[in-house]
Amino acid sequence: MPIKNKILSGSLSAIFCEVLFGFSYLFTKRITDSISPMTLLSWRFIIAFLFFNICMLAGILKVDFKNKLISPLFLVGIFQPVLYFIGETIGINLTSASESGTIIACIPIITLLLSSLLLKEIPTKLQVTGVSISAIGIILIVLTKGAEVTFNPVGYIMLFLAVTSYSLYSVFSEKANQFTSTEKTYVMIAFGTVAFTGIALVENLKSGTLKDFFILPFTNLNFLITVLYLGVGCSVLAFLLYNLAISYIGTNKSASFVGISTIVTVIAGIIILKEKFTIIQIIGTILVISGVYLANVIYISNKSEADGSIEEITEK
Repeated sequence: MPIKNKILSGSLSAIFCEVLFGFSYLFTKRITDSISPMTLLSWRFIIAFLFFNICMLAGILKVDFKNKLISPLFLVGIFQPVLYFIGETIGINLTSASESGTIIACIPIITLLLSSLLLKEIPTKLQVTGVSISAIGIILIVLTKGAEVTFNPVGYIMLFLAVTSYSLYSVFSEKANQFTSTEKTYVMIAFGTVAFTGIALVENLKSGTLKDFFILPFTNLNFLITVLYLGVGCSVLAFLLYNLAISYIGTNKSASFVGISTIVTVIAGIIILKEKFTIIQIIGTILVISGVYLANVIYISNKSEADGSIEEITEK
């Protein structure tokens, strides 16, 4: 595939991935007060695993681990979704929305740092500038809901675990280039299913709600709709798209799109939940979009010119 087409496909994959993640807020908002986070995660990945296997049986998705050493995928599956969601879930519960949102906004920055250390991908000045501007925009959007400080060190540690895990997942996903995005996603979903279902079973067993856990999707329509969207939309489609984006445009550029999900969440909240759209949120949105543009669109232009130069040299 020509470089220009790979960059375009990778960028669109990253954007659609973040759009899917952005809408997840609407689905989880209604039930997180009454449903355990681990129960939600467990059913999310059970649904994803079942859906993925049905697609494989139907020939829609294909994986082939024959004669492949799958140990590189263990790190991918452990960092995302297992460690990421454990860190995010506990961190959000122990800190304020402004604190957790601000720390999570650092994902692209930490990804740039780790990719330069582990992949030797030195980011350009424009990439660093773009990612930094996007992070500032996300923080502005988050802080409009009110700045509250909890000074909870355990919460901060867990949030940084989530940020670092997401970044390391991106790095190791790019390193595991002998596997397709479908194979990476399948392992990630399998890891999430085993880890979160195990935790949820222990949790519900201790609280005496094991029966409720098993019948929950069949007795609670809102919960069923939520896990269907999170399982199929986020755990299958979004992970597939993000892994595809990494394989096409690399770790740094894929991570720079993370802020798009925040914008989608804000816009969805305004349109569907009738939330207010403040001037600060408008400024934050403009900064996020500008940052993504600097980190990617200028890069695409430069790569296209370079690709054209290569073609000219080849023809000569």
